Amino acid sequence: MPLPAPLVDALTDHGLSPQAHAPLQRRTWWQVGGPAECFLRVGNLEDLRAVARLCSTHKAPVFVLGNGTNLLISDRGIQGVVIQLTRDLAKADPLPADPTVIQAGAGTKLAVLLKKALRHGWTGLEVFAGIPGSVGGAVRMNAGARLGETREVLHEVDVVLPDGSLRTLPAKDLNMAYRHSDLPRGAIVATARFALRPGDPQTMRDQVQAHLDHRARTQPLDQPSCGSTFRNPPGDYAGRLIEASGLKGYRVGDAQVSEKHANFIVNLGGATADEVRAVIEHVQHTVKAQHGVHLEREVHFAGDWSHWPLAGA
Repeated sequence: MPLPAPLVDALTDHGLSPQAHAPLQRRTWWQVGGPAECFLRVGNLEDLRAVARLCSTHKAPVFVLGNGTNLLISDRGIQGVVIQLTRDLAKADPLPADPTVIQAGAGTKLAVLLKKALRHGWTGLEVFAGIPGSVGGAVRMNAGARLGETREVLHEVDVVLPDGSLRTLPAKDLNMAYRHSDLPRGAIVATARFALRPGDPQTMRDQVQAHLDHRARTQPLDQPSCGSTFRNPPGDYAGRLIEASGLKGYRVGDAQVSEKHANFIVNLGGATADEVRAVIEHVQHTVKAQHGVHLEREVHFAGDWSHWPLAGA
């Protein structure tokens, strides 16, 4: 069902530039997936609130696309309005009133934030080392790696609700846990504020470099993937279970369980989203059968999967 023409007109009248049937494949790390029914770049908070309000009024679904990691978009694409946050919503600076707090737009890439932290000696943000996502995704998923998790440095977030209203939420109210945070239904993360921690900047730089070196040695960074595909089950590692199940190198079409790190599924060059999902589900079924462990996905499925057997499972 196409977007209502009045919504497209309203977005255009607001000074935005909606793009119909915009390709998303190259905007994701897996480099698979179909188009957005409508794609918008939104560069400031006022416009983001207007888009949320207009889409709610016209009952059009909204999907915020960050850095395209931990995301598998259906080959059929995404219906509704896909938003990418840019300009004011993709930069990071200390608060003028408190330089120990860094404010970052949700569209800020974590790699960019980390480089700025290393340059200015902002200790605490090393928790984002090696994480290829964006600030909004980090908040929503409590992103983390070997050096820590988002919840350790998050102070508060500003979110835009479906009616266009703005709400500030302290980090303690988000009930953040492993790859989880409680955000209001339909909320769009607009900005986040991080409290820096006391520490030695050179020690931070050394820790980050050691982590990035380890990542380069152990992960298939030269091939398209979403990063870690599955969450680590309590007391174990998803990669160990997958490798122990004999699944390294398993492939469907051009989607393959990495031979370098079993918790990565890579695109060998011409994979489809259907092929990637087929590998994901085969891994889950095999590990469950052999080890009695259900691997929960870290990756999110987005778009129209109505054609898939047991869609929505």
